Amino acid sequence: MANKNLTQEMNKQLANWNVLNTKLHNYHWYVTGPSFFTLHEKFEAFYNEAATNIDEIAERILTIGESPIATLKEYLNEATIKEATGDETPADMVAALVKDFETISDESAQLIEVAEDNHDNVTADMFIAIKSSIEQHIWMLNAYLGNKRSSRRRTTV
Repeated sequence: MANKNLTQEMNKQLANWNVLNTKLHNYHWYVTGPSFFTLHEKFEAFYNEAATNIDEIAERILTIGESPIATLKEYLNEATIKEATGDETPADMVAALVKDFETISDESAQLIEVAEDNHDNVTADMFIAIKSSIEQHIWMLNAYLGNKRSSRRRTTV
């Protein structure tokens, strides 16, 4: 059985990915303007990745003998990222995703530490891979926005 703190951190990330998945679908459906084709396809790629992460995180929680949260109410209560408002411009959408990915990246770093403290290298490795992918997304989305450098400092795991 896993440490309760580890399970709580994993469930928080499961909640974040579920909220993000819904937000990405919203953006995919409602993006308009000259960047429509580019962003429409990118948002689809992101929500497909989110779906994979959701499944892998939930199955990992089950594998370590714990229970993943599995209701919309729990996701909204546990998530540290917010739902889409429905009135975002394409630039607002991209900026919101940068912020969301930064939040998930930072919280993943904390989760990795908790996993390592609990000698759960499999969970740590899983979140290192997720964090690596997210960091690339942050860089690319910032480049899309014309931000030459991220305001974030490099993180270590």
